[in-house]
Amino acid sequence: MSKRLYLLASFAARHRWPVVIVWFAAVGLIAFLGITQGGESSTDVDIPGTESQVAFDLLEDRFPEQAGTSVQVVFAAPDGAQLDPAVVGETLDELAEASQVVGVGDPFEEATVTPDGGIGFTAIQYDGSADTVGEADVESLEEAVEPLRGAGYAVEFRGEAIDANSNPESFTAEIVGLTVAVIVLLFAFGSVIAALTPILSGMLGVATTLMSLQILSNWVSINEFAPILATMIGLAVGIDYALFIVSRHRQFLHEGRSLHDSIARATATSGGAVLFAGITVVIALSGLVVLNIPLLTSMGLASALAVLISVLLALTLLPAVLAIIGTKIDALTLPGIGTKTEEDGTAHKTLSARWARRVTDKPAPWLLGALAFMVLLAVPVASMRLGVPDDSAKSESRTERQAYDLLTEGFGPGVNGPFTVVVDLDDVPSDDRPAALEETAQLLAGVSGVADLSPAIPNPAGDTAIISVTPTTGADDEATADTLRAIRDQRTVIDAETGAAIAVTGLTAVNIDQAEKLLDALPLFLGLVIGLTFILLLIVFRSVVVPVKAALAILISILSALGVVVAVFQWGWGASLIGVEESLPLLPILPALMFAILFGLSMDYEVFILSRIREEFVETGDNHDSVNNGLAATARIITAAALIMISVFGSFILSPSIETKMFGVGLATAVLLDATIVRMIMVPSTMILMRNGNWWLPRWLDKAVPHVDIEGSHLPEQMEADGPVEVRESVGVGS
Repeated sequence: MSKRLYLLASFAARHRWPVVIVWFAAVGLIAFLGITQGGESSTDVDIPGTESQVAFDLLEDRFPEQAGTSVQVVFAAPDGAQLDPAVVGETLDELAEASQVVGVGDPFEEATVTPDGGIGFTAIQYDGSADTVGEADVESLEEAVEPLRGAGYAVEFRGEAIDANSNPESFTAEIVGLTVAVIVLLFAFGSVIAALTPILSGMLGVATTLMSLQILSNWVSINEFAPILATMIGLAVGIDYALFIVSRHRQFLHEGRSLHDSIARATATSGGAVLFAGITVVIALSGLVVLNIPLLTSMGLASALAVLISVLLALTLLPAVLAIIGTKIDALTLPGIGTKTEEDGTAHKTLSARWARRVTDKPAPWLLGALAFMVLLAVPVASMRLGVPDDSAKSESRTERQAYDLLTEGFGPGVNGPFTVVVDLDDVPSDDRPAALEETAQLLAGVSGVADLSPAIPNPAGDTAIISVTPTTGADDEATADTLRAIRDQRTVIDAETGAAIAVTGLTAVNIDQAEKLLDALPLFLGLVIGLTFILLLIVFRSVVVPVKAALAILISILSALGVVVAVFQWGWGASLIGVEESLPLLPILPALMFAILFGLSMDYEVFILSRIREEFVETGDNHDSVNNGLAATARIITAAALIMISVFGSFILSPSIETKMFGVGLATAVLLDATIVRMIMVPSTMILMRNGNWWLPRWLDKAVPHVDIEGSHLPEQMEADGPVEVRESVGVGS
C-alpha cells in the first residue's frame, strides 16, 4: 500500500499543475451544478416499520387533508380580557387565505379555549409537507395577524414549518472553528504557509461535499441536518488529514530529502494512516444504514461522502499543492515560534518525549488512574433519558417558545405534545361508524395519563377518522411514553367492542418510536461496525490484540463523553454557560451518531500513533522503545489535530439549536478525552504492559491475512527531484 501511495503522490507532484487544474475544474463544475440545479433538503422524519409511520401512511392514503403539515396558532387576549370571537374570526379568515393553506380550525367550535376565555388555539392545515412551506408562506401568516396584535392580542405560532423557516443560515460556528484551527496550526508549525495549507484543504472538501449533496438531493432525500453534520465532520477530518501529511512532509524536508521524494514519502507513510483511518470512518458512518431510519441514513452517508472527499484531496491534490509550494512550506514564519517538525518529538528534552517516558516508565499507575477517571465520567450514562427537546428548550424570543408557554399556562404541558389517533373504520358497517367512533373516544378517555380528547374528525369517505389525544404530561416527559403504550394497549379492546382499528402517530409518537427502534437496532449496528473495523485493523497491524484494545478504548471514550452530555443537558451541570436553561433528554439519534462518528474519528489517532509505533517496532523489534519513541514523535501533532477537531466541534455549541449544541458538546468532549486520556495514557501504558504480545497473531491467521504495508518498508531510499521513480522490493518485519 505504501508503495502505491508513493507512486500516486510522486505522479501528482511531478504533474502538479495538471492535477490542480483538473481538481479545481471538477470542483467548479460541481459548484455550478449545485447552485443552478441543486434540490432542497428534506425535513421529513420517516421511521419505517413503526406504528406511527403506519398510521401516517394510512392518513396519506385515506385522509390526505390531515396528512400534510400543520401550524399551530395560539391567541391570547390582553390581560383580564376574553377572546372576542368576531375579532379572532376575522383573523382566521385572513389566515385561511394564505398560500397553500387548505383549512383553518375555529377554537370556539373546537372548544380549544380556556375556561376564562383568555387563551385559545387552533391549527392551520397545509396541503404539503413542511418542506413545501417556505419563508414567504410564514411571512404571510405574520402579516395576517398583525391587525390582531395591533389590538393588543398576543398571537404566536409553532410547528415544523415554523421551525424550518425560523433558523436563518449562519456560518458563525464554522468561522469560529476555523479561526481557532488557524491559531492552533500557526503554533504547531510556526509558519503561515504550512498552517494555511490544511485549512484550505478542509474548506475545499466541505464546499465540494455540500455542493455534491445539493445535486444528489434531486434524486435522494437529504435531511436538513445532513449538511450540518457533514460540515462538522468534513472540516475536522479534512484539516486533520492534511495536517498529518504536511507535518510528515516537513520532517522529511528537514532531514534533507528532495522535494518530490519528501512529498511522496509523506503520502506513503502518513497518507497510509489517513487512507485506513478514512476507510474506518466511512465504515462506521455507513453502518448507520442498518438502523433503517432514513434520517440517520441520510446523515451517515452525507458525512461518509465528506470523509471520502477529504481522503481524495489529501492523497491527490495535496501532493500537487505541496509541490507548487516547494521548499517555501516554512515561509512567513511567526516571530518567536520556530518551525517545528515531527522529528523534534524524539528529542530527549521535548515535552512530548518527557511525557512519553513518564507514562512508559510507570504504566500500571497511569493506566489505573486514567481508567478510574473515565469510568467516573461515564457514571451519568446510567440515568440517560432519550427524547426530543420540545419548544420549551428554545429561546424565549422565539415565537415557538412563546406559543408553548401560553399553551402550558392555559391548558397544561400535555397540550404541547398531543397524539394523533388514526381510527380505521373500514371493517365497520357504515351505519355503525358514528357509534364506533364515540365508543372508541370513550375508551381512549379512560386511559391513564390522558387529559383530554378532541372531537373525532372523519374523512369524506367516512372510513377513517382522527382523534387528537392530549396527555397529562409534556412531550419529553418519561410518563408520556407510558401513556402512549397504554393507548396502544387499548387496540385489542377497541377492536373487540367496536370493530375499529387504531394506530397512533403525531410528532411525539414518532419521537418515542424512533428512540425505541434505535435502542432495539443498536446491538446489530455496534456489532457490524466493530466487526468490520476489527478486520481492517487486523490487516493493517497484523495483530489480534491491537484491534481488540482499540475497540475497547473507543467504547470507553464514547461512554465517558455521553456521561458528560447527560450531566450537562439532563442534570444541568454548567448548562447555563452554553445557553441551556431547561433539563433536557438526549436526542434518540445522539448515541448512535456519536458512536459512528467517534468510532471512526478516533481511529485517525489510533492508526496514526500505532503506525509510528509499528514503524519503530519493524526497525528495532524493541516494544518498549518503539512505544516510547512512537508516542514522543506523534504526541505534539496528535495534540494539534485534536485541538482542531475540538475547536470545530466545540464551535457548534454557539448554535441556537439545542440539537446542534448536544452534538457539539458530545463530539468535542469525546475527542478531548480520546486524544488525551486514551491515546496519551491508556494506549501506551497498555502496550508497555503487554510487551511483544501487542503484535501477537496466530500462525494460521498470519498465513490467511493479506500483507498491507503502511510503514513504508517498500519505499526507495531517495528520489531525485524530477527523475524516474524506482521502487525497490524490501521486506520489513511483519510486512
